[in-house]
Amino acid sequence: MDATRLPELVDRLLTTAHSASSGRAAQTLYGSADHRLRQTVIALVAGNRMADHESPGEASLQILRGHVTLSTATEKWEGIDGDLLAIPDERHGLVAQQDSAVLLTVATS
Repeated sequence: MDATRLPELVDRLLTTAHSASSGRAAQTLYGSADHRLRQTVIALVAGNRMADHESPGEASLQILRGHVTLSTATEKWEGIDGDLLAIPDERHGLVAQQDSAVLLTVATS
Protein backbone atom coordinates (compact mmCIF):
# COMPACT_ATOMS: atom_id res chain seq x y z
CA MET A 1 0.00 0.00 0.00
CA ASP A 2 1.26 3.46 -0.90
CA ALA A 3 1.02 6.30 1.61
CA THR A 4 1.48 10.01 0.97
CA ARG A 5 2.38 12.61 3.57
CA LEU A 6 0.03 15.37 2.45
CA PRO A 7 1.67 18.26 4.38
CA GLU A 8 5.04 17.48 2.75
CA LEU A 9 3.45 17.13 -0.70
CA VAL A 10 1.62 20.45 -0.26
CA ASP A 11 4.91 22.18 0.67
CA ARG A 12 6.62 20.73 -2.39
CA LEU A 13 3.80 21.60 -4.79
CA LEU A 14 3.51 25.17 -3.49
CA THR A 15 7.26 25.62 -4.02
CA THR A 16 6.85 24.34 -7.59
CA ALA A 17 3.80 26.56 -8.17
CA HIS A 18 5.75 29.64 -7.09
CA SER A 19 8.30 29.03 -9.84
CA ALA A 20 5.75 28.05 -12.51
CA SER A 21 4.46 30.68 -14.95
CA SER A 22 0.92 29.36 -14.39
CA GLY A 23 1.19 29.80 -10.63
CA ARG A 24 0.06 26.24 -10.05
CA ALA A 25 1.30 22.68 -9.72
CA ALA A 26 -0.47 19.33 -9.33
CA GLN A 27 0.15 15.68 -8.65
CA THR A 28 -2.28 12.82 -9.08
CA LEU A 29 -2.10 10.56 -6.04
CA TYR A 30 -4.49 7.88 -7.13
CA GLY A 31 -6.24 6.94 -10.31
CA SER A 32 -5.58 6.43 -13.98
CA ALA A 33 -7.48 5.18 -16.99
CA ASP A 34 -7.88 1.88 -15.10
CA HIS A 35 -9.66 3.42 -12.09
CA ARG A 36 -13.03 5.07 -11.52
CA LEU A 37 -11.70 7.20 -8.66
CA ARG A 38 -9.08 9.92 -9.20
CA GLN A 39 -7.45 12.04 -6.50
CA THR A 40 -5.19 14.96 -7.34
CA VAL A 41 -3.54 17.56 -5.12
CA ILE A 42 -3.52 20.99 -6.78
CA ALA A 43 -1.47 23.92 -5.45
CA LEU A 44 -2.25 27.50 -6.46
CA VAL A 45 -0.29 30.64 -5.61
CA ALA A 46 -2.40 33.49 -4.18
CA GLY A 47 -4.33 35.30 -6.92
CA ASN A 48 -4.05 32.47 -9.44
CA ARG A 49 -7.00 30.58 -10.79
CA MET A 50 -8.23 27.55 -12.59
CA ALA A 51 -10.30 29.12 -15.35
CA ASP A 52 -13.96 28.17 -15.71
CA HIS A 53 -14.31 24.60 -16.97
CA GLU A 54 -16.97 21.92 -17.23
CA SER A 55 -17.69 19.72 -14.25
CA PRO A 56 -15.88 16.37 -14.28
CA GLY A 57 -18.98 14.66 -12.86
CA GLU A 58 -19.24 13.66 -9.21
CA ALA A 59 -16.42 15.46 -7.44
CA SER A 60 -15.35 17.14 -4.22
CA LEU A 61 -12.67 19.58 -3.18
CA GLN A 62 -11.01 19.35 0.24
CA ILE A 63 -9.00 22.40 1.19
CA LEU A 64 -5.71 21.17 2.62
CA ARG A 65 -4.21 24.62 3.10
CA GLY A 66 -5.19 28.20 2.39
CA HIS A 67 -8.34 29.92 1.23
CA VAL A 68 -10.09 29.39 -2.12
CA THR A 69 -13.25 30.53 -3.85
CA LEU A 70 -15.19 28.05 -5.97
CA SER A 71 -17.69 29.74 -8.25
CA THR A 72 -20.25 29.18 -10.97
CA ALA A 73 -22.03 31.81 -13.07
CA THR A 74 -24.54 32.34 -10.25
CA GLU A 75 -22.98 31.18 -6.94
CA LYS A 76 -19.77 31.31 -4.89
CA TRP A 77 -18.44 29.17 -2.05
CA GLU A 78 -15.49 29.99 0.18
CA GLY A 79 -13.27 27.24 1.53
CA ILE A 80 -10.48 27.31 4.12
CA ASP A 81 -8.24 24.70 5.74
CA GLY A 82 -10.20 21.55 6.45
CA ASP A 83 -13.35 22.45 4.48
CA LEU A 84 -14.90 20.01 2.02
CA LEU A 85 -16.82 21.49 -0.91
CA ALA A 86 -19.03 19.52 -3.28
CA ILE A 87 -18.22 20.61 -6.82
CA PRO A 88 -21.40 21.64 -8.63
CA ASP A 89 -22.40 19.74 -11.75
CA GLU A 90 -21.97 22.81 -13.94
CA ARG A 91 -19.27 25.05 -15.35
CA HIS A 92 -17.11 26.42 -12.51
CA GLY A 93 -13.76 27.98 -11.63
CA LEU A 94 -11.42 28.16 -8.66
CA VAL A 95 -9.42 31.14 -7.33
CA ALA A 96 -6.75 31.05 -4.63
CA GLN A 97 -7.30 33.91 -2.18
CA GLN A 98 -3.97 32.98 -0.57
CA ASP A 99 -1.39 30.30 -1.32
CA SER A 100 -3.56 27.19 -1.29
CA ALA A 101 -3.62 23.47 -1.87
CA VAL A 102 -6.71 21.34 -2.47
CA LEU A 103 -7.43 17.65 -2.88
CA LEU A 104 -9.68 17.09 -5.88
CA THR A 105 -11.54 13.78 -5.78
CA VAL A 106 -13.41 12.74 -8.94
CA ALA A 107 -15.50 9.66 -9.68
CA THR A 108 -15.06 8.96 -13.38
CA SER A 109 -17.38 6.88 -15.51
